[in-house]
Amino acid sequence: MSLWHGAKARRAAGAALAVVALSVSLTACGGGDAGTKEQGAGASSSAPGDEKPKESAGSGGTTVPDTSQTLATINGTNGFQVLVHTAVRDEGGFLTVTGTLKNTSSANQSVPIQWNGLESQIKAKGRSFGGMTLVDKAEKKRYYVLRDTDGNPLTTTGVTRVDGGASVTFFAQFPAPPSSTTQVDLQLPLMPSATIEIS
Repeated sequence: MSLWHGAKARRAAGAALAVVALSVSLTACGGGDAGTKEQGAGASSSAPGDEKPKESAGSGGTTVPDTSQTLATINGTNGFQVLVHTAVRDEGGFLTVTGTLKNTSSANQSVPIQWNGLESQIKAKGRSFGGMTLVDKAEKKRYYVLRDTDGNPLTTTGVTRVDGGASVTFFAQFPAPPSSTTQVDLQLPLMPSATIEIS
């Protein structure tokens, strides 16, 4: 009897091990959403919890800014309007600016390539808001968009066009100015500069 019970226990243990191995391999192969790739211009991409207003182009750094306030409105001559919603410091020593880019015309508009910035490493990474800078007049310093360890700008990427009347949310992250600095000038190539309050 003990031999029969031992063989039965070994078969049960082997079956349990096979089930565990199968579930681990299925977990490793499955999951993940293949729909996280950027979509082409004119398409609206949405991630879980992402409720962007009428976007016409995908963005690599998706964000939903707090649009309940507007720190500055920048009107360009190219049909674009930039609304800056927040400029918030965090504990890590960074300053994150969020806003909305609107196409105020009825025609589709290409986003100026100058907004990528002049740095060759950032330009090589594709379309972005990497050319945005902050100027601290009191400290006489200019702050550039941060980059990750691979040289990617820490800002919304992939926006090449905005359809007529549509808008795209954006963010850009900078080193935080000293705590004594409460205002900075936001500058984006081809657009007028605007003074914003830091919170």
